[in-house]
Amino acid sequence: MARANARLEQMIKPAIDALGFELVGVEQLSQGRHSMLRIYIDHEDGITVDNCANVSRQVSAVLDVEDPIHGEYTLEVSSPGVERPLFTLEQFAKFIGQQVDVRLHMPVEGRRHFKGELLSVENDELTIELGEDESLTCSMDDIDRAKLIPKW
Repeated sequence: MARANARLEQMIKPAIDALGFELVGVEQLSQGRHSMLRIYIDHEDGITVDNCANVSRQVSAVLDVEDPIHGEYTLEVSSPGVERPLFTLEQFAKFIGQQVDVRLHMPVEGRRHFKGELLSVENDELTIELGEDESLTCSMDDIDRAKLIPKW
């Protein structure tokens, strides 16, 4: 998964850390002339609406000073929720044995979308069991988006 937002994450992480939260990841979604900046935060005690509002105020102040985003955008701060997005190898490693939903940048054997059990994370690659005798091994750079599939 290309870390396109790495500079932005480095910019806002200190403010989020100072408030006692973990920065899970950042998504920047273009919507024409207006874009959405979605920041996912977490905490061992969970996330409340007030937590999101506090982080939003702090991050807004940083973004106002640094001005890294051109044009208009909406800032959204959220918990990762049950369909937790996965942004890093470390995050994938925490969830070995669980079901994941992965979308690749480029098709593999005609498919870009895969669901299955996360079997391993080694070096820069992860392996997902897709079914009997079928698995996918890909690098983080191959991944467009990934998330956990909740257990119901």
